[in-house]
Amino acid sequence: MNLRRRIAAGFAILCILFLTLVTLQLVAGDRLQAGHAERVAKIEWMLDSNRSVLQYMTDAETGVRGFQLTADRAFLGPYDSGRRGAFVELDRLAAGVDNTEITALVEAERAAAEQWLYGYGIPIVNADTIDMDPLRAAQGRGLFDDVRTANAAVAAAVDAEHARMVADDQRTTNRVQLLFAGLAVLVLITGLGLAFLHQRHLLQPVEHIRHTLRRLAEGERGARAEETGPAEMRAVIGTLNDLAGEIERLLTAEQARASTGELRQRVAAELRAKREDPVETGRRLARMIGAALGAEAVYGRCTVLRGATFAVSWPEQAPALDPELIQRIRAGQPGKARDVAGLPGGLAVPLSGDGDCPPGLVLVVRPDRPEWTEEERTVLAGLGREIDHALRQQRLQLRQSRLISELRVLDEQKDVFVSTVTHELRTPLTSILGYTEMLSDGEPGDLTPMQERSLAAILRNAHRLQATVADLLLLDRNNERIGTEAEPVDLAAMVTGVHGELAAAAEAKHVDSVLEVDPAWVRGDGVQLERALRKLVDNAIKFTPSGGRFELRLTVDGPNAVVTVTDTGMGIPADDLSGLFTPFHRAANAMDQAVQGPGLGLAIVRNIVSEHGGTVAVRSEVGQGSTFTVLLPALVTAEIRS
Repeated sequence: MNLRRRIAAGFAILCILFLTLVTLQLVAGDRLQAGHAERVAKIEWMLDSNRSVLQYMTDAETGVRGFQLTADRAFLGPYDSGRRGAFVELDRLAAGVDNTEITALVEAERAAAEQWLYGYGIPIVNADTIDMDPLRAAQGRGLFDDVRTANAAVAAAVDAEHARMVADDQRTTNRVQLLFAGLAVLVLITGLGLAFLHQRHLLQPVEHIRHTLRRLAEGERGARAEETGPAEMRAVIGTLNDLAGEIERLLTAEQARASTGELRQRVAAELRAKREDPVETGRRLARMIGAALGAEAVYGRCTVLRGATFAVSWPEQAPALDPELIQRIRAGQPGKARDVAGLPGGLAVPLSGDGDCPPGLVLVVRPDRPEWTEEERTVLAGLGREIDHALRQQRLQLRQSRLISELRVLDEQKDVFVSTVTHELRTPLTSILGYTEMLSDGEPGDLTPMQERSLAAILRNAHRLQATVADLLLLDRNNERIGTEAEPVDLAAMVTGVHGELAAAAEAKHVDSVLEVDPAWVRGDGVQLERALRKLVDNAIKFTPSGGRFELRLTVDGPNAVVTVTDTGMGIPADDLSGLFTPFHRAANAMDQAVQGPGLGLAIVRNIVSEHGGTVAVRSEVGQGSTFTVLLPALVTAEIRS
């Protein structure tokens, strides 16, 4: 058997042993770790679930004691959730535990919890009067102590199971480590045998290879090993020399890529600097590009805004470009480097433009080396795209700034217009209403029936216009938050009152109504809150056809008072929901059906609710009706009394 075959066989055996060792170690290690993690997770789950049982039972016991002390059934909330949660966790424990000892302890804990619940908790809660008997209370504490004791027993059993599991896993790990240690020793012995077997044939060539590798590691890229020894070793040395040559080539290419990356970073940093003088920035970029690519001249043309085209060149004494040449370059595909016909050594990248800004260019000229490498073309194309992107971003920012300024001016003009119109309308409206009411209050018979109907129409529409002016004024005022001067407001009484006032309008339109009210108080301005509520109910009646129904509900959900207004009206298209609470916005179907209104009501509702720290939301479907939900911070009993 020649050297090559012996080495191949020896290394094959060594590799098989090594791969077997690594594979077995990885597989065994992963399985041991996965099994340990699974068992630890189950132990943690049992401990957490057992703690949750005690916490739920503690919540239930606290709720019962709070109910005994205050006779307020609101304290029974933790009792209800606690007793349900405790038995849910006990069921999970009983279903997930496969240890008979722990299962028995869990059942004992369940029995203790049921003993406390049926022997003390439920009788106290369901009693007609509050049971303050000290003996009964002592009995309840004793029963709850049994629950704690049973819970502690479960926790102790789980901890013991955890300790046993850790000990078993450690023993298994030790045995596996011993096995792998034996396999490692076998691999080591095999390797030593191979080294001893082939040292005479390999020692001198390997030493020569080592010396060559050290020279390469010290930076001597031209170091090569002399091909000596058996044919197999000469082949290895030849491969090493080829590898050294390839490494030298790759290092050279990597240095070129590093220089390219550094250039792109410098160009990007210069573009991000946002200097006030764009011409100076262009000159600095041209200098960087020219120095990096060994160019004789660099030219740049770009436009930031309409009429703001600037040109740069490096060096400054570089000859001017032919306008026809500039037009040809600009006509090319933006971001792609290409040779320039008629200009030896010219490589150009067109820059994109738009309707306001003509295209630009970056041109590099190198007559002494007219052939550009593919890498240099890629570098220049990438730099061109960086510059193009920066120009587009700057154009966008400038246009956004201008648009924001124009929108701000329009918004100010809108505010002035609304304020002027509302104030100018109030005076003539006051006169119209005054004289019309004076004519209406005259003696019977002074006016004909036609004149009386005309006066009624004038009064009705004048009052409608007056309400619109009031809404405009309300939207025009400063959005000040409700402060400390706000008073507690009985929201239940307010909801009932608004329903009673508008019920007649609903009946006249043959619209049924449903009222459900729970006690609730909020802090704020009662007049404004009533206005917002009235507008929601009025909309529900207005947009519900004859034979329909609207529902007005007041509930308390945690820290919030919730007012819900639901109707069976025409609904709101999905496209209109996003702008529903903006001033003057009206849904498309409302305008199609000629439903009157300026589109201010919901905007006022949103402002008033926001001023009170609340939110308003809508859910609607065309043809199925709408539901408006108002959430306001509710007051607790202590705040109402204060």
